[in-house]
Amino acid sequence: MKKYTAEFIGTFWLVFGGCGSAVLAAAFPGLGIGFAGVSLAFGLTVLSMAFAIGHISGCHLNPAVSVGLFVAKRFDGRDLLPYIVAQVLGGIAAGGVLYLIASGKAGFAPGGFASNGYGEHSPGGYSLGAAFVCEVVMTAIFLFVIAGATDKRAPAGFAPIAIGLCLTLIHLVSIPVTNTSVNPARSTAVAVFAGDWALAQLWLFWVAPLAGGALGAFIYKAIGCECGGAGRK
Repeated sequence: MKKYTAEFIGTFWLVFGGCGSAVLAAAFPGLGIGFAGVSLAFGLTVLSMAFAIGHISGCHLNPAVSVGLFVAKRFDGRDLLPYIVAQVLGGIAAGGVLYLIASGKAGFAPGGFASNGYGEHSPGGYSLGAAFVCEVVMTAIFLFVIAGATDKRAPAGFAPIAIGLCLTLIHLVSIPVTNTSVNPARSTAVAVFAGDWALAQLWLFWVAPLAGGALGAFIYKAIGCECGGAGRK
C-alpha cells in the first residue's frame, strides 16, 4: 500500500501543480506565467516527486509510464492495475481541490479547466489526426527518456532531472496542439470537472498516450538491451 499511496500523492501533486499553474496562474492579469511557465510547472512536479518518492514507488504518476515500463519488463504486472487506479484517483482528488480553490473567485466559470482537446478544443485548432500523432510521439519519447535515464548504466542520481526537463520540453512543443496530455490520469483529473466536450474527447488522451508509452518502451528495449549486437554483452 505504501507504493500505491506514493503514486496517489505524486499524481495529486502533478495535477495540482501542473494544471493548477494553468488554471490559477497562467492568465493572471499582469503576472501571467504563460504556457512556458505551465510547461516548467509540469516538469518541476515530476522532478520534485521523483526525488521524493522515486525510491518508494518508482514515481510513475502516469498510466502510460506504468504500461510502458511493463512492456519494457521493468515493472511487475501485478502492480499495473493498482498503480493506474491510484494515479487516476490521485489526479481526480487534485482536480477536486483545484476546482474548490478556483471556484472561490468571483465570476468563476470552469471553461476548459486545463483539459486536453482536439479540433475546436485544441488551443491551436489542430485536428484529431494531428492530436493523435502528437500524443503518441510525445509519450513515446517520454518513455524512451525515462527508460534510458533510469537504466542501471546511466549516471546515478540524475534521472529526475532528465525526466523533468523532458516533460517540460514536451509541454513547450505540444501545448498548442492538445494542451499536452501524455498522461491519461492528468487528462481524466480535469475532464471530470470540465464535463461535456472534455469527457467526450477523453478517449484520445487514454488511447494515444498508452500506445505511445508502449511504443517508446519497446524501442528502448530493442536498442538499449545489453544482450546481442556489436559492443554489447
